Amino acid sequence: MIAFSVVSTFATNKGSVAIRDTVSPAKRNELVSKLRSISGLTKLSFDADGFLRLGADSSERGSHGARELLKNAVSGENIVVIEDASSRADVAFCRVVMGRWTKANSALSAFVVLIDFSDFHQLTGDQQARAAFDVGWGFLHELDHVVADSQDAETEDSLGECEAHINEMRHELGLPLRSNYFFTALSMQTDPNFGTRLVRLAFEQRDPHTDRTRRFWLIWDSTVVGGLIASKQTAAVRATPLTRK
Repeated sequence: MIAFSVVSTFATNKGSVAIRDTVSPAKRNELVSKLRSISGLTKLSFDADGFLRLGADSSERGSHGARELLKNAVSGENIVVIEDASSRADVAFCRVVMGRWTKANSALSAFVVLIDFSDFHQLTGDQQARAAFDVGWGFLHELDHVVADSQDAETEDSLGECEAHINEMRHELGLPLRSNYFFTALSMQTDPNFGTRLVRLAFEQRDPHTDRTRRFWLIWDSTVVGGLIASKQTAAVRATPLTRK
């Protein structure tokens, strides 16, 4: 749980989604760029006070589902604060945790979306899969937890309610769909002197011309990206129960 000391700014109808001033301009721009691309909201930005502004919804491009999720988030009763968690070992890509107020009594529910921007730069694999999994998709996944109270998968044969919502958005953009919630170990030889542990995540797309399903892969080194150690913590990506540390 993360503590907040300021509640008044959220009580003045400035919005319900804000970014910490400790998030660098470059990382803000990276998140904004990805969210614009996914949602089609070309005027989406963070204002001078750090609040998320969606701008006019005049685009016919982008995912309708993503636009609705963002609209519900900025107008909702839950407070969402975005924080930079780059290079933290306990955060794999993104993670949402509860927040609490320390200097004010407030009935507002607060959540913190921790984003490890550096993790997304560790990704390799098929271009189609990388387009379907970036910092924008990671943030939307965590936002869906807050807005829709959606749940992640608990078993290997389930995608989970939250990721099913995100897949609907990917489908609207013609991107491959995530086929597994849990990543798996990659079966290949690596130099034991470097301690590398490669894992992969599958995405699938039906080819309308051949009526065959194509599979695309994301690959990363889990020793660099890190992950969750304690149980019952939420993340955009988790290892299978058999391989989780």
